[in-house]
Amino acid sequence: MTHSRQTLDVQGSPMEVLVFEPAGAGPHPAIMVAQHLPIAHAGLEKDPFTLDTGDRLAKAGYVTVIPFIFHWWPTDMAVERKREEWRDDWTIADMDATFRLVCGMKNVDPGRVGIIGHCWGGRVSWLIACRNDRLRACATLYGGRIKLPMGPGSVAPIELAGRIPCPVIGIFGNDDQNPSPADVDDLDAALNKANIPHVFHRYAGAGHGFQDFGDKNRHRPEATADSWNKVLAFLEMQLK
Repeated sequence: MTHSRQTLDVQGSPMEVLVFEPAGAGPHPAIMVAQHLPIAHAGLEKDPFTLDTGDRLAKAGYVTVIPFIFHWWPTDMAVERKREEWRDDWTIADMDATFRLVCGMKNVDPGRVGIIGHCWGGRVSWLIACRNDRLRACATLYGGRIKLPMGPGSVAPIELAGRIPCPVIGIFGNDDQNPSPADVDDLDAALNKANIPHVFHRYAGAGHGFQDFGDKNRHRPEATADSWNKVLAFLEMQLK
């Protein structure tokens, strides 16, 4: 499926955004995708997994918008440094700009917008759900560091669980260490304490990044197929 490219200005820094659109005039529900870490140095269009995610969601009937949230740093800077310098306030600004773009699209129903993220993006999807009370669905797929604050003045996203305005689906591998099974238990407990509707699915024999077909060591095809089916069913229930 083809996609278009836009550039948004976020506090004086240009941010590339990819837009995947479904067939038909709409108005359609929309999904914001928070990218995973492996493309922090490469860019959105150089990552087959990110493009596949956009295609997959658009074919399922969602206007899908993917911002490059690592635009704050030079693309050739080491991923480790970007991870160390990460700032949640910048990310919130990125996703606020993306949300405004989505809601301004003529073929989008602004009352039916959700967010999904894998890996690093899984943390971002949780964080942004805590900061945007207009979201109607949140999917976090093996998002690590949700228990940690990142950047000046930030608060660990797990501590903000009570602000999440929508149901949550979580996808995790039992062999993962970030988040570990114990971390996932803590996330589940935080959502239970806050009375946030949610469902978690955990996969035996799967570790971090198990959906990423570009990493043959991590990829688990059966768990990938099953988890995508569960995510799409969840999104359909919440947004359609």
